[in-house]
Amino acid sequence: MKKNQKIVLASRPAAWVEESNFRLEEDDIPQPGINQVLVRNHWLSLDPYMRGRMADAKSYAKPVAIGEVMIGGTAGEVVQSNHPDFAPGDKVVGALGWQLFGVADGGALQKVDPSVIHLSAWLGPVGMPGVTAWIGLFDICAPKPGDTVVVTAASGAVGSVVGQLAKIHGARAIGIAGGADKCRYVTEELGFAACIDYKAGKLRDDLKAVAPGGIDCLFENVGGEIFDTLLTLMKPFSRIALCGLVSQYNSAPWPMQNISAVLMNRIMMQGFIVTDDMSRWPPALKELVGHVASGRIKYRESIAEGLAAAPAALISLLKGGNFGKQLVKLV
Repeated sequence: MKKNQKIVLASRPAAWVEESNFRLEEDDIPQPGINQVLVRNHWLSLDPYMRGRMADAKSYAKPVAIGEVMIGGTAGEVVQSNHPDFAPGDKVVGALGWQLFGVADGGALQKVDPSVIHLSAWLGPVGMPGVTAWIGLFDICAPKPGDTVVVTAASGAVGSVVGQLAKIHGARAIGIAGGADKCRYVTEELGFAACIDYKAGKLRDDLKAVAPGGIDCLFENVGGEIFDTLLTLMKPFSRIALCGLVSQYNSAPWPMQNISAVLMNRIMMQGFIVTDDMSRWPPALKELVGHVASGRIKYRESIAEGLAAAPAALISLLKGGNFGKQLVKLV
């Protein structure tokens, strides 16, 4: 008889996440109840927000409990259905966590067509990361044609979509990424106007060279010293969409030295969570699906093989080791 494999949170990280914070377990395959669906997961999404869910601290969502399956977005195939809208063989996206099989209420699943867009992409550019990019860019930054939009973590799942959407809508996209290879991808493949390698150690000077007039919109994913530096280059009445602070998730908060720029330049800065307003998802997905299907939005994936590889892949992601969307292939 087949068994389910799952990875649970074994302990809370003291600082950096370690593989010992997770435990691989085996259990019976769960059975669906009334209006529920059993799904065989094919793909698992790994994302920076997971670090916050591992901590027992006040946040916008409750933490994962010790011994509980790690939270995570999934894409897979319906195996058994007790819901009228789903049948065996349907491909679906949900949040069934770090496990091979999962049960969900039908209302918590999205049926998708992998013949148009590959199943894995529904966890990337046409999934939560893509919608995050769309909402932060258009609902907060609201760039006008000709505006300079700077995106940190520009080669990642969210940042790569932000810059491409900005370009499609007539803005000038400048990326910040770690390493020459990532910057080449951002400019040559994704079409950003420029990309600054923060590892070169000349972030402010290099940015001033490519954006001498300053920054109209900053889509911030990283935080820390990079964010602090970028504050000095913002224009008066510019906008910041504060999406993430990944550089600070495993260490003490960065002592912001340039926060006064927000006051002096009357900068509008807003943090946001992609699930704040679910009414924004349908228009976001409509545009994203069109752009990805047509090839106007390109994407790249880093793929770890097998459920047991998930902890190491998450640690790599949090240290910037991913190139594009980080996924775990489960079948």
